[in-house]
Amino acid sequence: MTCVAKRFCSSLSMLTLFLSVSATLSVAQRTTFSAVHGSFTPTTDPVTGDFTSANMEVDVVLAPRNESALSDLLADRYNPQSKTYQHWLAPGEFYSRFAPTRQQIKAVTDYLGKSGLQVEASSSPFLIRVSGPSSMVENIFRTNIRTYRNRKGIDYFSNDSEIQLPVSVASQVRGVIGLSNTVRFQSMRSRPMKQTAPPPTPSCETPYPTEEQLANAALGISGFAFGYGGGPGCNGLTPSQDNAIYGALNLGPLAKGAGVDLAVFELSAYQQSDIQTWAKFFYGASYKAPLDDITVDGGPLSPICPVGDTCPASFNGYSGDIEVDADIEMQLAISPNARRLLVYNAPNDFTGQTELDEYTKIANDDTADVVSSSWAVCENDAGAAYVQAENVIFEQMALQGQSVFGAAGDTGAFSCIRSDGTTLANVLDPPSQPWVTSVGGTSLETFNPNANPNPNYPNGVETVWNVLNLCNAGPGSDGLTGFDWCAAGGAGGGGNSQFWGRPAYQFGPGVNNPNTTFGNGTTQCSLAAKGKPCREVPDVSINADANTPYAEYCTGNSNTPFSVCGEFSQFQTPAGWFGIGGTSLSSPFWSAIIANHDSLYHTRIGNANPLLYLLFNIDANGYFHDITGKGQTVNNNGIFPTTPGYDLSTGIGTPKMGSVITLIP
Repeated sequence: MTCVAKRFCSSLSMLTLFLSVSATLSVAQRTTFSAVHGSFTPTTDPVTGDFTSANMEVDVVLAPRNESALSDLLADRYNPQSKTYQHWLAPGEFYSRFAPTRQQIKAVTDYLGKSGLQVEASSSPFLIRVSGPSSMVENIFRTNIRTYRNRKGIDYFSNDSEIQLPVSVASQVRGVIGLSNTVRFQSMRSRPMKQTAPPPTPSCETPYPTEEQLANAALGISGFAFGYGGGPGCNGLTPSQDNAIYGALNLGPLAKGAGVDLAVFELSAYQQSDIQTWAKFFYGASYKAPLDDITVDGGPLSPICPVGDTCPASFNGYSGDIEVDADIEMQLAISPNARRLLVYNAPNDFTGQTELDEYTKIANDDTADVVSSSWAVCENDAGAAYVQAENVIFEQMALQGQSVFGAAGDTGAFSCIRSDGTTLANVLDPPSQPWVTSVGGTSLETFNPNANPNPNYPNGVETVWNVLNLCNAGPGSDGLTGFDWCAAGGAGGGGNSQFWGRPAYQFGPGVNNPNTTFGNGTTQCSLAAKGKPCREVPDVSINADANTPYAEYCTGNSNTPFSVCGEFSQFQTPAGWFGIGGTSLSSPFWSAIIANHDSLYHTRIGNANPLLYLLFNIDANGYFHDITGKGQTVNNNGIFPTTPGYDLSTGIGTPKMGSVITLIP
């Protein structure tokens, strides 16, 4: 039909639009909607406005098919009594068994597509990526997206209510990622406070710093002379000292990672030349670190950021080079004969979508035998949808025999302090995940091995990492509060998960304790049945104190934008060398121990937790140093005390490397 009267055509168009909208409303009114549990995180932060975006990409998280079969298979593969114990899935087999069916995917994509969103390609069959204006996203998920400001003055956006979907669709969906941009991963590393060069004495080592020295440094009044270990310029422990303190045995290359592929999860560029300089110093001019760089979503130097997400330049480039170098150098300190060290790298974004892509890549490649990540976000900022999306990936890795380790945190029991300023008890994701080994922090305290290349373990000296017990929930007497000290001085992370129930493998003396929490459907292991005990972290620990540090080499210059090392490394003596701590070092240390076990027996042990807790129950003293706190001033991580057996500060303890590595699988 051809229109000849403009007024008539205009009226006809309005009528057509009205009928279309009415039909849509009629369908919506007849549709029963259901809220997706856990898709909203309440906050007391003030609202600063409405969020609007011309286009944004979000990921809808789908449930695996045959979830009960998936749980049964995990239990079977990690049961030493099973005939198929440690019979790992072949590459691609996880998807063929547990990926959502075509019908599941079609039901969700049809609804989203017919609602107006554009369906995009995603990195995983468990994710459906869609894009559209924020107003359309709000309408389809029946929520509003607001902007907020947290206690640190940082602005962010998030949905203000649980999302709602038709009942037939909601049953397939675990949540939506991208409705909030609080999933901002941070590294878990800790540098010693402002220092001056150690005194020019033959040993150059200094005593553990006093509270006055630390307070003056934290307040910018003055630095203090510092020297520890046998690294260049007394800047930290050497590989030889790392191995000797925790009792590694000299069994040759097969107990040093030969034939094993290590991996680190990273969100920053780094310089391979730094690693080679460090390696050649400790292992000789002929040694070459077996580095293999693998970028995801363009990596931190050329980010391909999801539409509507943010990948700020200052969060990318070389902004975490100090972390990347520390992770790699720590793994090489324990597993120098590894076949390859895979450095996976994605952009550091604000919704967590690029991080999911990176973990998905590591799992799908199925090349890495052990994986260490020192990047994390407090559970409160992650949200239920995000942790469930991660969990499927870690279940895939566990069934493929890949061992995954994560840093438990550097601010004691208060893991949100550095990100949003809140001081509630909180733990980190992904270390709190059931199929990740959470590695906490200890301190070697008054023990300083000087330049001795083969020091013995200091029995009775090692404590939980909490510098002079200053990290706590009380007021300070030095111009700093206990929370200030948690953020500045550091303490080992630990506590109860707000999402996950206690895994079957987590049992033994101390696991049930006065600080155990139980599922309540909201703030305590909300993804578990009410009344179920919650997942506790850390699982294990090792030295993480920046005042009993490891030797790191890292540099930066005008060609390494946003480099942390470039800010200070040239002023070190010798240039580029400094001491480093944090559970960022604990995680790759432990991952390399397990790599050495894999190397010795030419097999993957998979997720380390079931085996570690079994050893803890069979012969704890034979495999671990128990950090009890008895007779020690430093005896908690801000809330949770160190006790005999398991505790929420140090887990089941620190390793006796020789026993763990030579354990017959």
